[in-house]
Amino acid sequence: MISRPGGWAWQGGGVYRERAVVGIRGAVVWQSVAGGSAPTRVLPDGCLDLLWSSRAGLLVAGPDRAAHLSVSAPGECWIGLRLPPGVGPAVFGVPADELRDLRVPLAELWGRAAGELTARVDAAREVPGRDPAAPVAAVLEAVAVARLRAGGGPDPLGARVAARLAAGATVAATAAEVGLGARALHRRSQALFGYGPKTLARILRMRRALDLARRGSPLAEVAARAGYADQAHLTREVKELAGVPPTHLLPYPRP
Repeated sequence: MISRPGGWAWQGGGVYRERAVVGIRGAVVWQSVAGGSAPTRVLPDGCLDLLWSSRAGLLVAGPDRAAHLSVSAPGECWIGLRLPPGVGPAVFGVPADELRDLRVPLAELWGRAAGELTARVDAAREVPGRDPAAPVAAVLEAVAVARLRAGGGPDPLGARVAARLAAGATVAATAAEVGLGARALHRRSQALFGYGPKTLARILRMRRALDLARRGSPLAEVAARAGYADQAHLTREVKELAGVPPTHLLPYPRP
């Protein structure tokens, strides 16, 4: 899926849109309709998603360490709630590392509550004369906001660490700023993000670099501004995390 915040984007005949979620800072709700059977490359971002598929029902997408190739049936509709780094564990009730690189049925985590949510989604889809996407998205938003509030909100450490790493701070500097030793930060990061701070930093740096490149900066300049040793280093990192070199990702908006 390829996204353009606040608008539509196309890939292989499919369409995607997203918007911000009210009540969860940094979260977005998105909708995708598959235009064909070709796999969609979903880049790692440190996020967890609550997903609904017109074919597979309710799922949870864990944090990926590398690009995930998603295969959909033509016309399959996906609606998702993407939770920013560090927030997912407070909504789903499990450490992020238990979901790393996985797509699992929501019932495996929530049991009976997942069945109740499925019933709410099915009821929302049956509203006559309305596009079912909007009411389904509203149901996903409502349940996530409610669970987050019931649990006292996300661990504030997650937002602090993710913000510092996204801004280009080193892992050592980030640990010092939040008052944790290296081992403690690694342990907390595994639970909050699904992997250690070094991996999260690499993923966020890649996304920062791709955003710069899509705004028109030459790759050599992007590499310098994003903290890579040189353009070759940028290319190696993107290829390792995304599975393709950066030039393959630049014709499109943010994935």
